Amino acid sequence: MAPEDFLGAVPGPRPQRGIGVIAPFDLALDRELWRWAPAEVSLYLTRTAFVPVPVSVEQANRVSDEASVHAATRDLLVPEPEVVAYACTSGSFVDGAGGQRRLVEVMREAGAPAAVTTSGALVSALEVLGVGSVAIATPYVVSITDRLVSYLGEHGIAVVSSVGLGLEGQIWKTCYADVVEIVRAADRPEAEAMFISCTNLPTYDLIGPLEQELGKPVLTANQVTIWAALREMGLSAVGAEQRLMQAVDVPAACAR
Repeated sequence: MAPEDFLGAVPGPRPQRGIGVIAPFDLALDRELWRWAPAEVSLYLTRTAFVPVPVSVEQANRVSDEASVHAATRDLLVPEPEVVAYACTSGSFVDGAGGQRRLVEVMREAGAPAAVTTSGALVSALEVLGVGSVAIATPYVVSITDRLVSYLGEHGIAVVSSVGLGLEGQIWKTCYADVVEIVRAADRPEAEAMFISCTNLPTYDLIGPLEQELGKPVLTANQVTIWAALREMGLSAVGAEQRLMQAVDVPAACAR
């Protein structure tokens, strides 16, 4: 067979299914989301506009501005994603449970066929795992961490302990050793699970080892985000020995 005939017979490319991802302007960990993605899934990422403020409650409010999220969703629709994920923890919990629900509504109003947020995904993951109490480790200043505690409380999730790094920028540069330190400091025997907040905090390679050490599920922001988006598509994440990814998914009403 001539080379040109061989090339003409090569099958593919494989059909792709897409997830649209709205990330805050400073996200530097796109690669973490990709590590959970099955081969047939592509991630279409866009970012919110830059705002010249440190990581703070103000920044969380500005990166979750309805007009910005609506515009970002519209920017993602051309490649026809099956779901759009708002991948920012603080931006999706800063205005409480009502604010999180409104973000989903905004994305749907902009044309997303389905929509999830990081904070909404966290609550869904805790329901699937049957968890009612957590310890939380964050990179945030206290005022942001307090908003997360309040948000979880609205959903009946008790936060038994919280530890933050107090960072106001460049969170993606945090080393794994510092993440492990705050997780160990935050953990309590009465916490049924550990949540490590912020989609810009590196965590992927720590999840399995921390679950073995702590003896409980360890959830992270990027993990629950991609899990929830894939769940909307009827798909599972790949390549991860993590309790959430291995959990038998049941309706929320039956999870506890």
